[in-house]
Amino acid sequence: MLWRNQSHGVIEMNDNDHAASFKAISDGKRLKIVKMLSSGPLCACRILEHFNFTQPALSQHMKILVNCGLVRGNKQGSWMHYSINREKIAEMITFLEHLSNNNDDSLGDG
Repeated sequence: MLWRNQSHGVIEMNDNDHAASFKAISDGKRLKIVKMLSSGPLCACRILEHFNFTQPALSQHMKILVNCGLVRGNKQGSWMHYSINREKIAEMITFLEHLSNNNDDSLGDG
């Protein structure tokens, strides 16, 4: 499905991709991680300090966020460093804007 965005031109949107992204942040812990990363990149060790779970549990949460494209990971030494994917966030915002506009062009198979 294609959406037209005045500031970004035409963006290809896949409903399954968006569903995966929204599902990823439907978990409160992952939403908190995304909010933390919105302030800038963080080492996994810094993210872990804010939660009461193990490093393997954090890895599972980060895998979900990376796989849906909301977060990017970069290994530095023995730790992963994560940053938010602002382009993906912008796509999600555009998707929601089109839903709120109730535009007939937004109907179709995705």
